[in-house]
Amino acid sequence: MFKEYKWLWSMFALAGLVVGLGSYTFYASRAWSYLSDEPAVCLNCHVMGSYYQAWDKSSHAAWAACNDCHVPQDNLINKYAFKAVDGLFHAAVFTAGAEPQVIRARQGSSEVIMDNCVRCHKPLVTEFTKMDGGYDMVLKGEAKACWDCHTQVPHTNISNLASNAGTIAPFPDSPVPDWLNNMLK
Repeated sequence: MFKEYKWLWSMFALAGLVVGLGSYTFYASRAWSYLSDEPAVCLNCHVMGSYYQAWDKSSHAAWAACNDCHVPQDNLINKYAFKAVDGLFHAAVFTAGAEPQVIRARQGSSEVIMDNCVRCHKPLVTEFTKMDGGYDMVLKGEAKACWDCHTQVPHTNISNLASNAGTIAPFPDSPVPDWLNNMLK
């Protein structure tokens, strides 16, 4: 009977492997946490410790969480689509060990961040800068990005990932079981 259904057993084994590895990856990456707007979610990646700490000590911490600045706020579909694409990019870079020593926003992220600066600070932006074209004006060289002048807001100048060493942040517990950690020592 086994020989007759050998292909079926192989498919069950392959499906079990895919479901098992997928489930563990979902658990180890805390994938469900990315659906929230909780700032501590950023600490799932240890490289974000110094950025989290700088935000936590800034004036923005009382008024804005990470997603208030770093994801679109116009509607839920754009918000979660952006989080998914950007998050998968970050996961791929981190998994490949290719994170840069100084993390900087890519163009799409810069546009979102700038739009959110303008959204929250609209009276100041329109009164003093007369800037109504958003990040497009920056790309055309007609304006500066908010962070060109406000270099310390809200993350200060993080010089490199080595500055993470002294970070005091509520890092989550490791998802790796103790028995596996002990075996690897």
